[in-house]
Amino acid sequence: QVQLVESGGGSVQAGGSLTLSCAASGYTYRGYCMGWFRQAPGTEREGVAGIYSDGATSYADSVKGRFTVSKDNAKNTLYLQMNSLKPEDTAMYYCAAERRWSLRKPLSRNEYNYWGQGTQVTVSS
Repeated sequence: QVQLVESGGGSVQAGGSLTLSCAASGYTYRGYCMGWFRQAPGTEREGVAGIYSDGATSYADSVKGRFTVSKDNAKNTLYLQMNSLKPEDTAMYYCAAERRWSLRKPLSRNEYNYWGQGTQVTVSS
């Protein structure tokens, strides 16, 4: 049973930083693609960052240069370092996983079968 648990969300002022974590259990990161998604009220869930099993990454244009996705295979933990946060980054952030070595669309929610419950990020101006 794959389980994903996000943490690290909170409230921060614009320009600040947060680091989200996603602890995984029930599998190892080897052979899995991981992703971070977010959803603001009234909007669809959108891909923020993805990381393949080999460590290759992809980012949404809106976060490039500000967010960094990484993973610690020994700890089975995925991270999202978020810098220079903006009010438009306010959303519920979700961790996702899929048991494949690579994905055709790593930022598409349809590519993932496993999801965490989310952690709220609020950025005030």
